[in-house]
Parts: sequence; structure tokens; C-alpha cells
Amino acid sequence: ALWGIETNYGSNTGGFDVVRALATLAWEGRRSDFFTKELVTALQIVDGGHITLDNMTGSWAGAMGQNQFMPSSFMNFAQDYNNDGRKDIWGSLPDVFASTANYLTSSGWNDGERWGRQVILPRGFDPALADKDVKKPLDEWQRLGVRTVGNGALPTADFKGSIVAPDGVTGPAYLVYNNFETLKKWNRSNYFAISVGLLADSIAR
Repeated sequence: ALWGIETNYGSNTGGFDVVRALATLAWEGRRSDFFTKELVTALQIVDGGHITLDNMTGSWAGAMGQNQFMPSSFMNFAQDYNNDGRKDIWGSLPDVFASTANYLTSSGWNDGERWGRQVILPRGFDPALADKDVKKPLDEWQRLGVRTVGNGALPTADFKGSIVAPDGVTGPAYLVYNNFETLKKWNRSNYFAISVGLLADSIAR
């Protein structure tokens, strides 16, 4: 799902020269320290033989390859899963998937839990409860009138969740778990994490 959201399953990885893009952003100044470090790291990746300078393409902000890693993420999480001596997130799907999985695992992903699910909120639901910092056991959300789509009961599970309603409690609402927060370490947007979760569910079905 991350592969699909980031680059349409590898079909649109960005055509910008990563080194030139990062050099421009480092010079531009608003986040000069950050982009200067990313620029140096990108050059280290080239120096390490993982990709040639001409083939190091990505987004205008320097995100690279089929999973759109910044150079620092590449250094921390990229994997040479096919054992060819290069961590190739541009052309090797085994490397792309293993690198993505390593990022998620290192960020706290729990295989035993889902990311969350869309839910129906009762009328008069307190908007203050729709906050990622408000965590309650599922049976408590059940008592508060939260139901699955189709008005079913919430599952019985021994962990907590939060209600996220990006467009307010009158719009779509989601009961999210720890893996949702892991997805937000990849991208801080609630919309992004929800999109990835919903696409993952569709792929699984």
C-alpha cells in the first residue's frame, strides 16, 4: 500500500536529479541544515555504489526510489535483499519491499494488529474525544456508542484505540491503533496514513 500511494506501484518515482534538488534546497535556506545533511548523505550513497549519479532520481524534495526514501532513511533502513551488493530501491523490488518492511518494523509496526478501521460515531459524539491522544479500550468505545461500518459491534481485543476524524465528527471517522502511529512516522498526515490503511485493506481483500 505504501508502494502504491508513494509512486503508483513504482510507475512514478519522480524525474528530478536528487543531488541537484537537494543542493538547491540547501542553498534556498528555509531548512538549510536538514537539506545539507541529506545532500551529503546522497553523495555517500553514490560513493557506496548503490546507484549512479545519473540514475539517482526522485522528487523535487529529494525523496528517492519506488518507496520515496530520503537519503537519511536510505542509510538507516535500506536493505540489499537480493544480495547483489547494492541497496537498489530504484529497480529491485525485493530491495524496495525489504527496505520498506525494515522501516516499519524499526518504527514499531506490530504484525498482530491492524492499523485501524472506519467506524460510525453516535449522534452527539463529543468532538473532544476525536483526538489521537485520547486512547481508550475498545470496550469503552463500544459503550460510548462507536460501531463498525454496518452498525456492528466493535471487536473484543485487549488494546486501546483512538478516534481520528480529519474532517470533523460529522465526516468519516476511524478507530486507529498503534500501527496507525507507525504509519505516521513515515508521513505525519492523518490523510496519508488513512489512505495507506484503506488501500492495504483493499489489497488484502
